[in-house]
Amino acid sequence: MQFASALRKAAPRVAGAAAAATVGGTAVYCSYDHVHSPNYGFDHTGILSSYDYASVRRGYQVYREVCATCHSLEGINFRNLVNVCYTEEQIKKIAAEVDIEDGPNDEGETFERPGKLSDPLPAPYANEAAGRAANGGAYPPDLTLITKARHNGPDYIFALLTGYMDPPEGKLMLPGLYYNPYFPGGSIAMAKQLNDGQIEYEDGTPATASQMAKDVVQFLCWTAEPEADDRKKMGMQWFGAMVAMSVLTGYYKRLRWSPYKTRKVTYIN
Repeated sequence: MQFASALRKAAPRVAGAAAAATVGGTAVYCSYDHVHSPNYGFDHTGILSSYDYASVRRGYQVYREVCATCHSLEGINFRNLVNVCYTEEQIKKIAAEVDIEDGPNDEGETFERPGKLSDPLPAPYANEAAGRAANGGAYPPDLTLITKARHNGPDYIFALLTGYMDPPEGKLMLPGLYYNPYFPGGSIAMAKQLNDGQIEYEDGTPATASQMAKDVVQFLCWTAEPEADDRKKMGMQWFGAMVAMSVLTGYYKRLRWSPYKTRKVTYIN
């Protein structure tokens, strides 16, 4: 419901920003080349809130079936997905489907072997040059820390994935670029990737474009900070311990000093 409400609120802002660019006599600044993403209210950002792990699992499916064709996740190994997205046996089967180049062997040659839990998720391209050659000169960034590398990362990525539209009148688009008001400059080399019913979720959740965007953003938030929930738990444990120690210290101080503070001093001539 929060996402639906945020989308309804964002639509007039996007349309208004697009229209404002065509109005004559309006002052235009360099910082106005894109629309700032609204706050969609991701629950995991709360102090005591956890990731929605059902959404994380669905987000991994979106990444695997849609995003992995162009974007890498260099900071995540298959073992990191165990008991987060799937069981250990399921992750082993997924890893074994990937051919990993290894070596050298006893003969000094490289060879291919099935993937293991210790291997990182496979990259779509051998190197940056190959990635640029396959995408018309634009290099798809690694997504491991993308939610930390962008201002208001989760909100920005969700807005970007769902914000594609026709360019406003007077906006010239170069060949191979697509209009997205949330991207700096409004022109992005990545075409719209998410469409309703594009994939079939394993848990039966309707795969609308906004649902897939939410899930993949939740997954990318987890890849950027997989330790976030443990850190919050540890923080609360330390906070509780500090409160208990403060109470005990105060009691001990009153106990030790009470004889001195309550004594009566008299002077006899």
